[in-house]
Amino acid sequence: MTIPRIVIAGTHSGCGKTTVAGGLMGALVAKGYHVQPFKVGPDFIDPSHHSKICGRESRNLDPFMMGEAGCLDTFHRASVGSDIAIVEGVMGMFDGVDGTDFASTAHVARVLNAPVILVVDAKGMSRSIHALISGFRNFDPTITIPGVIVNRTGSPRHRAMIEPFLAIPALGWIPRSDDISVKSRHLGLIMGHEPAPHREIAALIAEHCDLDAVVSAARTAPPIPSPHDGDSPVASLAKIGIAYDNAFCFYYRDNLDLLARSGAELVFFSPLTDPLPPVDAVYIGGGYPELFLPDLASAACTLELTTAADNNLPILGECGGLMYLAREVSADTNHRMTGILPASVTMTKRIQALGYTKGTVTTKGAFFNLGQTVTGHEFHYSQLDPDRDARFTLALSRGKGICDGKDGLVSLNAVGQYTHAYFSPAFVRSFVDAAVSFSKT
Repeated sequence: MTIPRIVIAGTHSGCGKTTVAGGLMGALVAKGYHVQPFKVGPDFIDPSHHSKICGRESRNLDPFMMGEAGCLDTFHRASVGSDIAIVEGVMGMFDGVDGTDFASTAHVARVLNAPVILVVDAKGMSRSIHALISGFRNFDPTITIPGVIVNRTGSPRHRAMIEPFLAIPALGWIPRSDDISVKSRHLGLIMGHEPAPHREIAALIAEHCDLDAVVSAARTAPPIPSPHDGDSPVASLAKIGIAYDNAFCFYYRDNLDLLARSGAELVFFSPLTDPLPPVDAVYIGGGYPELFLPDLASAACTLELTTAADNNLPILGECGGLMYLAREVSADTNHRMTGILPASVTMTKRIQALGYTKGTVTTKGAFFNLGQTVTGHEFHYSQLDPDRDARFTLALSRGKGICDGKDGLVSLNAVGQYTHAYFSPAFVRSFVDAAVSFSKT
C-alpha cells in the first residue's frame, strides 16, 4: 500500500513546527482530505491537538519504545482510509537519544521512507538562513528535503532578502503572528480538548503555504513494507476500566488498541464525576490530577477504588495515576487520595524527571511477571515518598522512576509507576489474564 506521507521537521525546538504541522493538517482537512496525523516521540499533548484537528486519532511513532517494526505497524494500521499522513517531528530533526539520531525525526523519516519539509525560523536572519538550510540538507544524504517552510518572516522585504538565493523551494512563508498561539502550562501545551485557535492557525497556513506542493511532495513517497498481516478477532474476555477525563488523559492509543485486540472490553469512565463501573481491572493513565485535587478527594470513585483494591482488583496507575493511588498529594495543602499504595506525593515547582525509561521486572508483583521488560517515558513535577517497607517490581536500567532506579510500587494487585509505558504484547496478556482471573472470583 502506497500512502502519501510527509514529515514536518524543525531545525530546533521552538522553530514553529507544531504550529506548521497542525496548521497543515487543518488546512488540508478543510479542503476535504482525510488526514492521518502522527507525532514523533513519546508526547501525549501534541497528538491530542492533532486528533481534534483531523477527526482521526493521532499516533506516536517512537523507535525507542516501539522499535522500527512497531513504527511501521502503527503507521500502516492507522493510515487505512486516509488520503495523506502528516508526521510532526520532535525537537531538531537530528536530535535523538543521548546525542545520536536514534529515535529522532530523521530516524522516523528513514523508517517511513518519507520526504521531509524543514521548518526554519527566519527571525533575526537573512543570508545566514541559507547556511542553515544547506547544513540540514547535506548532513544526511538519505533524507529527502523537497522544500522548506520559512516561519516568522518579518516583512515582504525580509522575504525578498531570502527568497532569490534559496537552493530548494520554499513551500510557505509564514509571517510573524504572536497573537495566534496555543496556551501552555507546566507539562507543555494545553490539551486538545481545551479551547485553542486551530481554525485560525489552519487559515494562516492555508493563506501562506502552497498546499498543492505539500501534497505533491507527500505523493513522491514510495511504497513501504507492512509487518502487519491482520488480526484474528478475539472475543471479549474481561472488562477493563479506563480512567479518562480532564485529570487523566495521557494514553498511547496503541496501548488501548492492543488491549482491545487482546480481549479487553474497554469501559471509559471519569473518576471526577462517575462511580467506579463494574469492571475486572482498571488502568489510570497520567494527566493533570494536580489541577483537580479537591474534586478527586471528594469523588465517590476515590473511596470505591480503595474498596475494590482491597478486594484484589487489578489496577495500573501511571504518573498521574500513580499519584491518585497514593495516600495523599500535597500541593499547598494535603489532599486525600485512594490510599491504595503506601506512599505520599508532594508537588514541586521544578521538573523531577524527563526522558525515556527502560526496566525489567526483577520482583514478581501483581500482574507483572518476572523477566518482562518495560519501555516508556517519564515527565513529572512531583516527588513520591514511599514507606520504608514498600515493594517495587521494576528495576530501571534507564530513567529515574520512583526512587533509586526503582519503579512499579506494588500493593495487593495494584501497581503504580512514574513510567508511561508503551505496552508489550506480553504485558497486555498478563494484564488481561489478571482481569479474567478477577472476573471469576
